[in-house]
Amino acid sequence: MNAHDAVPVSLAEIARIAGVGRAAVSNWRRRHDSFPARIGGTDVSPQFSLAEVEQWLRDNGKLGDIGGRELLWPRFEALGSRNESGLAIAEAARRMRSPKARIAHPELSAQARDLVAQAAKVGREEGPRETFEFLLQRWLETHVRQLSTTPPQLAALMARIALAVRLGRAQGGLTLLDPACGTGHLAAAAVQEYDGPGLKILACERDPALAALTVGRLEFLTEDHDIQTRITTADALRDDPFAGAKADIALCNPPFNERDWGYEDLATDQRWTHGLPPRTEPELAWVQDLLSHLKPGGAAVVVLPPAVASRKAGRRIRGSLLRTGALRAVVSLPPGSAQPRSVSLQLWILRAASDGLVAAPPIQDALLVDGTRFARSGTREPSPDWDGLGSFVLTAMATLDQTDQELPQGAVRVPLLDLLDDEVDVTPGRYTQATAEPTSKELAGKWDEFGSVLADLADHARRLSALDLEAGASQTTTTVGDLVKAGALTLRAGQQPLDSATTARGATVPLLTIVDLLHDGTPSAVVPTGSAPAIAEEGDVVVAGVARAFKAWVHEGPPMALGPQLYILQVDAEKLEAHFLAGCLCAPANGRQAGTHASSSSRVDIRRLQVLQLPREKQAVYAETFRRLRAFEKLLTTVDRSGKELVSDMSDRLAAGGLTT
Repeated sequence: MNAHDAVPVSLAEIARIAGVGRAAVSNWRRRHDSFPARIGGTDVSPQFSLAEVEQWLRDNGKLGDIGGRELLWPRFEALGSRNESGLAIAEAARRMRSPKARIAHPELSAQARDLVAQAAKVGREEGPRETFEFLLQRWLETHVRQLSTTPPQLAALMARIALAVRLGRAQGGLTLLDPACGTGHLAAAAVQEYDGPGLKILACERDPALAALTVGRLEFLTEDHDIQTRITTADALRDDPFAGAKADIALCNPPFNERDWGYEDLATDQRWTHGLPPRTEPELAWVQDLLSHLKPGGAAVVVLPPAVASRKAGRRIRGSLLRTGALRAVVSLPPGSAQPRSVSLQLWILRAASDGLVAAPPIQDALLVDGTRFARSGTREPSPDWDGLGSFVLTAMATLDQTDQELPQGAVRVPLLDLLDDEVDVTPGRYTQATAEPTSKELAGKWDEFGSVLADLADHARRLSALDLEAGASQTTTTVGDLVKAGALTLRAGQQPLDSATTARGATVPLLTIVDLLHDGTPSAVVPTGSAPAIAEEGDVVVAGVARAFKAWVHEGPPMALGPQLYILQVDAEKLEAHFLAGCLCAPANGRQAGTHASSSSRVDIRRLQVLQLPREKQAVYAETFRRLRAFEKLLTTVDRSGKELVSDMSDRLAAGGLTT
């Protein structure tokens, strides 16, 4: 194979294949003359032949236990076309499940067909569903700028809302509709969340590659279940494939801001019972499409950009939706909930009138819920606190038809008379009340807690300052890599869970990611126990292998799964004390010396981290001091946060004239 025909891979891709950091690959390239020569790219971003790299890794014992999936992906990426690679992955899913099935996409090239056969073979050896999910996730990551997907956590929340607010019970099972299904995230979430008898899924997508991938995903999810699926490739607005069909619930994350949505062709369409959507309001066309397919009492949840709630062109339709009770609630999401991640998107909760309610009272208000406060601070990319957001929104939704129940803070019922003005603005933040001020008793309690924390901080400071630290003391050190070779500890790397794992039911464990660490260290998702290859048990040392989040600590509490760039060090208790090891590893000097530091997102080479060499009995003294130092650090954080809260509360009181003289 010449360089022109070779499948190119970058240094980052080689690192993923070998399960190491990019710095390790760069070291191999410098130290080994036998490392494959560059076949393309630039000096800064060189490319190498996949076949030559694979052979070199095998010859040098550096391929480890990495399966065939990592070696498959570069070949799919080399197909070049987004559509062809997507269709090839979907075709591979069919062949994994039915080896003798006839090809469903004859337009695939000979190269793509050969790759489908290779992928099907790997899938049968390593797990069909796991292989498909891996390839799908890599495809989505590669084409993230061209695609708009619904994060699994948001998809699960939408499914829970729809199931919670629909009226009545479906006879003979539940029917779900998604007229713009993408790669099937919402349908997959509904499969996971619905626990009743019989589920029928009606889904539509105009992009053939996305529709094919949805078919592949749902075929794996619905195996051995009483679930029927009908996935079609069509434009649901221009050519509704489900005309006349009715659904119990509908979920949708439609395309935004499309001007060419069929305004001229659909002017007399019967779906526009609330008015013809203006050319500039395609989102209101999707809203009415969903409503036209709901059974009496059925519910729909749709993701919309915030401008739809207030744009002048759509006020007449918004007014009609409110007056008829079709628009029951609006939820403002934190930035980062879905693409575009910089925008605070909204969920509109729609419900069709129920035939079963005789002389039902007219709708008097709408529920507006502001969840923007659940944005997670301290992260480079916007990221919601999914657990807090989900609990808050579902608590608010439980009051939708119970007007005598107390609403959670951040949710408010707004009378229709107040909404149906010249603007008909349904933006939640315009109506939700500000956080209530603490009472005098609560404020006094905060001061007492603050004083207690200060006393603990002073005690730790006194003990730590009394330590006799010899200046310039030198001791022999070793590395994590050497400790692994000596059997003093074992090293395991965290991994990205399957895309569908975050919505799975059954036994689960919390999932910690680098993004979580950059916020407050609280896991933001859960994964099935069986899909988490790296689980930290109590007493294990966990290390974050990214320069901007570098830290090490002893895990305490229940088992916890780790995401990419997090590592588990399980110590041999006869040779190492866990708190001593964590204290040595998290020293800032280790972070400075072990990272590549090309940028703040550089990986840290865990095996190069330095550890002090001490007898086991002396490690305990260091371990206790490291514990006290970490406790001192936590107290400093607590003092900072509590002090700022007190300053804020006192400033509000003083500015309102609350000082008594």
